[in-house]
Amino acid sequence: MDKRILENQSSERLLFRKVQLSDFDAWLPFYNNPKSTEFWDGLPSNPIQACQQQFDRIFERYEHELGGMNALVLKSTGQLVGICGLLVQTVDGIEELEIGYSVLPEFWLQGFAIEAAEKCKQYAFQNQLTNTLISIIHVDNIPSQKVAQKNGMVLDKTTTYKDNPVHIYRVNQG
Repeated sequence: MDKRILENQSSERLLFRKVQLSDFDAWLPFYNNPKSTEFWDGLPSNPIQACQQQFDRIFERYEHELGGMNALVLKSTGQLVGICGLLVQTVDGIEELEIGYSVLPEFWLQGFAIEAAEKCKQYAFQNQLTNTLISIIHVDNIPSQKVAQKNGMVLDKTTTYKDNPVHIYRVNQG
């Protein structure tokens, strides 16, 4: 198994596990809310197609050991809250390990993104998976930038990634 998957890890309120096909319907509300994807160009406009595209990529990453998103499950209720994980990415020709995160709209502004992102950072550094981590965030996505900053990341550079203008936030093992 890819050591970059946080299978059976947990944080204060969240359990981490692999995303399953059965999570599709629970994750679909993310794409039904236009605010979830307002900053990212190039996604299918149909929510079901956009969700399917993301699930295809999640399972492709698992299959090829390129890290991957973990389902974030609320310990108290068993509900899917979001997805977060360590992803192998190539930015400007350099392979890096990214902390990626998304939270379902009904759970926004409750600290789940930072809780999950911090756990990913701790896990990556404790398990010596890398000595530097990035987050790729659209230049207009202020909420995600705030999560990166709270996670100890600083703006490293601005570039283009998948035809979108992005900030690359970075944190080095300390």
